Amino acid sequence: MRHIGKSLTVLTVAGLGVALVAGGGLAAPLDSSHRPKARPDTPAAAVLDTAQVIRSAQFTAASLRPVARPADLMHEANLTRPNSSDTSRFDLWQQAFFDRAQEAGITQATLERAFANVTYDDDVIRLDRNQSEFSKPIWGYLETAVSDTRVRTGTAKLAQHAVVLDQIETKYGVDKQVVVAIWGLESAYGGFRGSNNTIRSLATLAFDARRAAFFEEQLIEALQILQAGDVQPQRMTGSWAGAMGHTQFMPTSFRDHAVDFNGDGRRDIWAEDPTDALASTANYLRHFGWTKGQPWGVEVKLPQDFDYRLAAREITKSPGIWADLGVRDMNGRPVPNHGSASILLPAGGGGAAFMIFDNFAVIEKYNTADAYVIGVGHLSDRITGGGPIRGNWPTGDRTLSFSERKELQQRLTERGFDTQKIDGRIGPLTVNAVRAFQVSQGIRPDGYASLTLLQRLR
Repeated sequence: MRHIGKSLTVLTVAGLGVALVAGGGLAAPLDSSHRPKARPDTPAAAVLDTAQVIRSAQFTAASLRPVARPADLMHEANLTRPNSSDTSRFDLWQQAFFDRAQEAGITQATLERAFANVTYDDDVIRLDRNQSEFSKPIWGYLETAVSDTRVRTGTAKLAQHAVVLDQIETKYGVDKQVVVAIWGLESAYGGFRGSNNTIRSLATLAFDARRAAFFEEQLIEALQILQAGDVQPQRMTGSWAGAMGHTQFMPTSFRDHAVDFNGDGRRDIWAEDPTDALASTANYLRHFGWTKGQPWGVEVKLPQDFDYRLAAREITKSPGIWADLGVRDMNGRPVPNHGSASILLPAGGGGAAFMIFDNFAVIEKYNTADAYVIGVGHLSDRITGGGPIRGNWPTGDRTLSFSERKELQQRLTERGFDTQKIDGRIGPLTVNAVRAFQVSQGIRPDGYASLTLLQRLR
């Protein structure tokens, strides 16, 4: 969920690639949003493709999971072992935190149970610091996110849990295949829910100065979960960044959206039985406005004379008007009227194109990365019998490194196309600057920040 964090993972937008980050699940953009989780690292041999995805992607969330780290901190020195001063300062911090937690309503008994044997975790800090400079292109991400193995497993899970999924769909009005697809990307259908002690991970991150306030809030909410009896301390495990359960909720996402769907008196997203986790995910999507029966998006063909300046999220038209402009589905037919839609080019004009609807933005609340949303949407289509993406990808390109993305922003700004930030994150402001530069050069204004574009700026 774009729970704030999924393990503080981040997936860059606009097809620039999936940023790699240790400890996360699939991927999400660097901006914050409301997601439930933090992604884990990933399962073993049974689902090798998941491991590949997790190693090559990263998610962030802006309300339920850790937020993507500032780009200028990505190259901080690695912390591999706690030194005595780290441990001593952590002990002092813990004493002060207990006072703050009690002021927030956490009892002494809960604190003693939760913090029994909790120590500073240097691995969490190491994972938090170590973000890869390079990103995986969207086509590489989708190759693993929607692999044949993941599609087959998703189809089987859809059938295995058909009764409860039908009940969830009826109650929350969220298409069951989308819930299953999120489950598949978040934890390989429960195959890897994370084994880190959540209290230890969150305490370590709350002690760390970089995002102390955010993680302390998550830690207090995790303690509230324990105090309410939804789970015992030894079972509260998840990713190194605090994302928990089958669909990787951060504690604040759990607070706001977790439900007891099986009626056992506990909102148990950690159990082998995924019922509560799947219902909680549907509840999360419903909260953000899911429209049942509306596709997340439809792959489309663009006419040769398409005005690429129209491929912007803020420009929406009915499918009929897009059809009048020559935009058709991959079989050459007008896209059915599912409501207002915009055109998305995740890899620029040289890649696949999609007509996206309001449900795209709802999935973004889980994880704002375009690649993640397309991954969830396309996987949900595939596990219900849909075919693969038919458009081509610019596979001859490589994604820009972090330093190259900063250089691109710097050079654009110096040329009068202000990106407003030099942070290595390719968000809407940078895309708009790229598009304005392309227009000035008389080249295809698709807003795609490619290596070719950077070389032209040089």
